[in-house]
Amino acid sequence: MPEPSPLPALLPTSVVGSYPQPDWLVDKDRLRGHNVPRVDAADIWRPTPEVLAQAQDDATRLAIDDMERAGVDIVTDGEIRRESYSNHFVLALAGLDPSRPGTVEARPGRLIQAPRVTGPIRRTRPVEVEDMRFLRRHARRRTRITLPGPFTLALQCVDEVYGDREALIMAFADAVNAEARDLQAAGADVIQIDEPWLRADPAAARRHAVKAIDRAFAGVTVQRAAHLCFGYGFVVPDQKPAAYPFLEELAASTLDQISIEAAQPALDLDVLRALGGKTVMLGVLDLSTAEVETAETVAARIRSGLKVLAPDRLMPAPDCGMKYLPRASAYGKLRALSQAAGLVRRELTGQA
Repeated sequence: MPEPSPLPALLPTSVVGSYPQPDWLVDKDRLRGHNVPRVDAADIWRPTPEVLAQAQDDATRLAIDDMERAGVDIVTDGEIRRESYSNHFVLALAGLDPSRPGTVEARPGRLIQAPRVTGPIRRTRPVEVEDMRFLRRHARRRTRITLPGPFTLALQCVDEVYGDREALIMAFADAVNAEARDLQAAGADVIQIDEPWLRADPAAARRHAVKAIDRAFAGVTVQRAAHLCFGYGFVVPDQKPAAYPFLEELAASTLDQISIEAAQPALDLDVLRALGGKTVMLGVLDLSTAEVETAETVAARIRSGLKVLAPDRLMPAPDCGMKYLPRASAYGKLRALSQAAGLVRRELTGQA
């Protein structure tokens, strides 16, 4: 297979994870009805079971092609085969019973269905390795593959076995680590864990999150990333906080990259100064609206990031996964992202 295209020296662009699934593949009304499913949501798929895998392959190739045509430097498989960012992985683990789910509080006053922990958490088989190999075969650019993080996984289930939050988190960390090592062997350039629920319990995050993240990445030598957000923009369109309750603490982790949502919540970027030498995947696309930003609007957000970050530590990206956007909007936003990065890159090198 050919070598992937080299990254630009400054401001390489990346997607965070998901890309919109085509309407012929997923029933979007049913998907939204599940409200980011944590348990099985097989009813979202339009193709019949005997052709579903083929349809998912076709849609994945389309997603990769869209990202590359838009000019994105680091692409994913779009998470096309997943019902949500977390249930695809967690439902493949031993020790969980999703058939008789319990409930957890996703946000104050909002309960969601979640799998019950009924035995020791174990990864018994690869989950995303074939997805990574498929991505590597079809991508011409650098690749990123995503996994749910151990802290988020632990908070998205009902523990009936461990009786100890740290023990449960570390069990998930071991399962994620086994998968991450295999994803590295399958050719991933960047392995990312998604940890949006760090904001759900900041006190527990301060006690356990860095240890769990480092354990999840033990033995991984490719680029290690973590994504933090306040929820999909289309799912959580309301005003978001302008500060993370758990961010600066990640400076002590072994992470190379930290992906943050900044455009929609108008994040106070001064906090990024505390992240030491980490590369920041700065969210510069607002995903709460289908409106496509102009390249200049996105470039202005990149310039704001450069007021607190050196150019070699900033990676322009969407706020979050793009799963819930219309596909045309997602493509247009990524095109604006690539154009904006090119514009600011030329300004930095005196070629504007």
